Amino acid sequence: MNFEIALLPKEQWAGYPIPISYTTDKYYDVIIEKTTDGFKVDMKLSDFIEPVSHSPEEYDFPDKLYAEYYENACAYGVVINSELVAAIETAPEEWSNRLRVTELWVSPKYQKLGLGHRLMEVAKEQAKRENRRAVILETQSCNVNAIGFYLREGFTLIGFDSCCYANNDLQRKEVRIELGYFPDAK
Repeated sequence: MNFEIALLPKEQWAGYPIPISYTTDKYYDVIIEKTTDGFKVDMKLSDFIEPVSHSPEEYDFPDKLYAEYYENACAYGVVINSELVAAIETAPEEWSNRLRVTELWVSPKYQKLGLGHRLMEVAKEQAKRENRRAVILETQSCNVNAIGFYLREGFTLIGFDSCCYANNDLQRKEVRIELGYFPDAK
């Protein structure tokens, strides 16, 4: 199938909810151990006892296109019969000369058709065009399918935040991890 990726104008799409949800039976367990000479951090793929699902309904702030706090955001997507079926949004981080992917979503009905890859190519091309030193994004340590996708796209782990979502993220097995893609890396 040939899908047209088009600019999603802010005037039309600002505030449009992105229904990101997933179910997983695995997670990357983030273990932080204080040692006598620093810290030891380990991230190991582990199994949940029962599958865990996350959906917009559990959060007070579901993802939306063109959120006010992302200056100069730009969104692209695939619209079929007036319905958004896939989208990517980017926002420049001027102070660090990086491009942040703030949203990436493909409707379950349209997954596994290469749309995620094509949308990610849009962000990578934007980063090159703007001479950004990196493309960065955030996901959760329990979103194993997304992590696998990003790794296949050439991203690598650049950091994590062990209390981004709640003070017990480590125990809940939902740690914010940051991934980065470096256009000039060979």
